[in-house]
Amino acid sequence: MPSLFDSSVAQPLADRLRPQTIDEVVGQDHLLSADAPLGRMLITGKVSSFILWGPPGCGKTTIARLLAHHTDMAFEPISAVFSGVADLRKIFETARQRRQTGRATILFVDEIHRFNRSQQDGFLPYV
Repeated sequence: MPSLFDSSVAQPLADRLRPQTIDEVVGQDHLLSADAPLGRMLITGKVSSFILWGPPGCGKTTIARLLAHHTDMAFEPISAVFSGVADLRKIFETARQRRQTGRATILFVDEIHRFNRSQQDGFLPYV
């Protein structure tokens, strides 16, 4: 009988069904079509700061991850519940170093509203 730590254990259903390409994302045409905000970013390959808002399970993380993959950017996910200013500084420094080699970074902050004002201010130089 396989244990939870065996690589032969099947992935959760949500992970198996998660879209692997932008074309597989359903129900987000208002964001991803050619004339929509993220669609234009995909076409040009130029990503600016943006906020994805919606209920759990609507595809926010998946869309951000796929946008990073499609534009060949590094994807750095963090949770505001478990992260602080020190974590942000590490990510910002890694992103700065990566930028020197010509590669950009998408920082995905889940639950950003959980950051206090001081933590949120840490983003100002980068947004």
